[in-house]
Amino acid sequence: MKNRTLLTLISFFFLFSCSKKEVKKDFIEDLISKMTLQEKAGQLNLIPTTGFNKTDSVHLWIKKGLVGHVQKSIGVKNNYELQKIAVENSRLGIPLLFQEDIIHGYKTIAPVPLAEASSWDLAAIRKSAAIAAREASSAGIHLTFAPMVDIARDPRWGRILEGAGEDVYLGSLIAAARVKGFQESNKENSNILATVKHFVGYGASLAGRDYNILDFSERELRETHLPPFKAAIDAGVSSVMTAYSAYDGVPLVANNFLLKDVLRDELKFKGLVMTDWETVGNLVKTGIAKNDTIATKMSLLAGNDIDMSTKKYVNLLPEMVRKGIISEAVLDNSVRNVLLLKQKAGLFKDPYAYFNEEREAKELLSEENIQATKEMAVKSMVLLKNKNNVLPLLKKKQRIAIIGPFAKAQKDLLGWWSSQGNPNDVVSIFAGIKKRVPQTSTISYAQGCIVEDFEIKGVEMIADAVRAANNADVIVLALGEKEWMSGEGGGTASLLLPGAQQQLLDAVAKTGKPIITLIVSGRPYVLTDVVKKSTAVLQVWMPGTTGGTAVAEILFGDYNPSGKLTVTFPFHQGQVPIYYNYKKTSHSFNAGPKNNRYTTTHRDITSDPLFPFGFGLSYNSYSYKNLKLDKTTMNKNDSIKVSVDVTNKGKYNGREIVQLYIHDKVCSVTRPVKELKDFLSLELKPNETKTATFYITSDKLRFIGLDYKTTIEEGAFEVFVGKNSSDTSKLDFWLE
Repeated sequence: MKNRTLLTLISFFFLFSCSKKEVKKDFIEDLISKMTLQEKAGQLNLIPTTGFNKTDSVHLWIKKGLVGHVQKSIGVKNNYELQKIAVENSRLGIPLLFQEDIIHGYKTIAPVPLAEASSWDLAAIRKSAAIAAREASSAGIHLTFAPMVDIARDPRWGRILEGAGEDVYLGSLIAAARVKGFQESNKENSNILATVKHFVGYGASLAGRDYNILDFSERELRETHLPPFKAAIDAGVSSVMTAYSAYDGVPLVANNFLLKDVLRDELKFKGLVMTDWETVGNLVKTGIAKNDTIATKMSLLAGNDIDMSTKKYVNLLPEMVRKGIISEAVLDNSVRNVLLLKQKAGLFKDPYAYFNEEREAKELLSEENIQATKEMAVKSMVLLKNKNNVLPLLKKKQRIAIIGPFAKAQKDLLGWWSSQGNPNDVVSIFAGIKKRVPQTSTISYAQGCIVEDFEIKGVEMIADAVRAANNADVIVLALGEKEWMSGEGGGTASLLLPGAQQQLLDAVAKTGKPIITLIVSGRPYVLTDVVKKSTAVLQVWMPGTTGGTAVAEILFGDYNPSGKLTVTFPFHQGQVPIYYNYKKTSHSFNAGPKNNRYTTTHRDITSDPLFPFGFGLSYNSYSYKNLKLDKTTMNKNDSIKVSVDVTNKGKYNGREIVQLYIHDKVCSVTRPVKELKDFLSLELKPNETKTATFYITSDKLRFIGLDYKTTIEEGAFEVFVGKNSSDTSKLDFWLE
């Protein structure tokens, strides 16, 4: 392969006069001038390698210049073969851009993004994305369809696992971190181009159903949904993917207001815009377009440069230009965006740079990647309960019963969008614990029930689980959901654990033995009864390839849990959607001890969540004292210093995430009761005290005003500092 590559590079560089210098823009214009209408349309065509036959193969399409981008072609060997056809056998030799869903890992699979967000560790999240980029690029991938930055506040929506949770501020920081992780590598040819999605508002799902037509105000658009996209764009993201959903009645793939006025003009995005899977054709399905020709026109004119999978651009655009339905200048603009993206990927310098089988073999599942992924996994897990300090488990002789349908699960630990992750490479919870326990301990196992779908199955297996529990000193109970139950198309009406898991929990709890419950999931479930009947509860999410190792390290105290929730856990599924930063209303959100009817509450249950945003326990307790402001008045060019003393009251080294929230008490538009505006991590030794220091600046007080522009108003504010969004101390200050 090396000799062929060298000869090909020499001829390629001679043909385009490229050398090692950066390709100039006039090269792009010259290339466009040489292209036929069919070749131009081909550059806008992104297709999977599936769906072809011997007489109409993807190889033939590439040779004819009908394909600009390929997805679902995995590995150096496969992609080199296709690239060679494009470079050496097509008329103009324009390289292909290989694209794929690299969401939370390529071969070494990290925790799902919602789990990673629970680490509140931006450096670790960025590093995790960089690992995914190194592995994917080593396998011949140039671009990923990530990060997804949709703000999601309804856990019934399966794709909540793919984002950073419910908070705009934290979600924006994570969006930028993941973009930089994918795109900025210190190693040559080890980065991939990032695609931020889904522009915009896709996370505002109705009843948790995917692909739904949504409707929300422009204020909601600007306050909640746009900021993470702006953060990604400011971080240099290369491309934007439009959403399946609609805004103000107009599907995003045809929404000129959002794709032109907002994305291009306001957010100053200069890169490439692509559709999601088959969304051009969806304009016909939703009744927006009468036929495919009109749908294609609407999509291209709105600014979608690449058509994913439908082949409508490549099949229809040449004739549409010839008939004057679309101007060639509009077509050229999208072709220009495509070629500039390929230039950014380095394809005109070396179209084979990512195709090195030796590097591929060395990079995938490397020890470095596995270790870093395990570190990400332990940081992501959230301790929800730890009664009587049952955790960490003592490293002594003891009998441990590992029970539950997810105790030996491997594929389910990978989660949705696991790319080339192999379940056989996954360390199960059972395997992780068995490897970690002292040799003097006794391990037993019982599956307890079957979770294949949402039906109650395997109740006859509960008896074996009870016997194992009765013969144990402590029970580790692994509950959760199958990997396909969340993710794209994974909407659920119920947030109760599927199958016979409730019956299993009930039976095991009757033994009276200590129960450490582990929850394997990609979303918040209603864990009210689980928490009640368990001695300890650890939300392990879908933790990836090293999941079982990470669980064992936490259970036995090798790592002190420090994760904090980035999404509210409901007390009851009837509370959904529930989130911490709801708008202040005329009536209280607290019914009080007399259960006041005239409040914005439910009559039959508490209004409080089971666990609030920002919640997470440690093997230590942390005290917060001496909350201070260095002054109580500031102006727009000034700042206020906020400080609080945090003390580790436990006996373990620990990491505490200190959170700062602000509330605008009087404002021209309704504002949330509090909003996260800053946070920091303190590493504390036993009995150590450190001062957490924040600065309130005017940018933390700005909001979307009556004219939908960012503004700031004088008046009274509240600042909250604490362990989570509910457990805080408060002080007042004034902006003059």
